[in-house]
Amino acid sequence: MSVHPRPLRNALVIVAAALALFFGALASESAQAKTIHLVALGDSLTAGYGLAPGEAYPSVLEKALKDKGWDVAIANAGVSGDTAEDGAARADWSVPDGTDGVLLELGANDALRGLPPKKAKAALERIIAGFGKRKIPVMLIGVYAPRNLGQDYVQAFDGIYSALAKEHELVFYPFFLDGVVGEAKLNLQDGMHPSAEGVRMVVRRMLPTVEHFLRTLQGGKE
Repeated sequence: MSVHPRPLRNALVIVAAALALFFGALASESAQAKTIHLVALGDSLTAGYGLAPGEAYPSVLEKALKDKGWDVAIANAGVSGDTAEDGAARADWSVPDGTDGVLLELGANDALRGLPPKKAKAALERIIAGFGKRKIPVMLIGVYAPRNLGQDYVQAFDGIYSALAKEHELVFYPFFLDGVVGEAKLNLQDGMHPSAEGVRMVVRRMLPTVEHFLRTLQGGKE
């Protein structure tokens, strides 16, 4: 029985193409199934000051995302009392190589202490630039200055975050405590830190922005 070389060659090409499609689909499925590793870098708002284990916003956010079908793990790198400068000093070792993205929330303590807004902005700039060099995307989370510090300070400080987000083309959530400020049941007795219920409010409000951030990490668009 003779075998014609052309039909055989054509058959091999078809088989090779089918295998390429099959393994390409497997690779795509594997990439989609990859756990997204985030680090929440921040101060007491991130750390979960005054809350029980598992009640800080990184843990609550991780659960909310998983409930929506995201394969994500969020490490809590919040340190109570940190200024933006403190965060910049530890950013490299707080966020390990292999991290897919950073949720950056710093500056609240700068504002509470009335530190110069330019100093906070410079520190945040260094953090963002450092992660840029490491190819780690950042979602920037803003905070507002206390209103009793005067209009000039408030305008200068609050504008830090939108300016940085625009300059670096970052996914941006303007105010961490949106929906929580002034609501007694959503705050601890100090009136500055969210209660467990307050954290759940934070996460509900922030969730759409974080999901957009995750889609950008996967190469998607809003």
